[in-house]
Amino acid sequence: MWRIWLLFDPRRALVGLFGFLIVLALLIHFILLSTDRFNWIGGHAPSAAASHMSTLPEPAKP
Repeated sequence: MWRIWLLFDPRRALVGLFGFLIVLALLIHFILLSTDRFNWIGGHAPSAAASHMSTLPEPAKP
């Protein structure tokens, strides 16, 4: 494993890796924000499935 670092400069490799991961994370988040289902910022109305849900009945008192 140590011979790999003889081929690459560790600082440049790690900066490149972190840069790539940040760009990938931003890309994934923007793709999710562009959908109706996964847009957590848009403030859309709740889905139809959530509107059919009701609260649980109150437990019987002893």
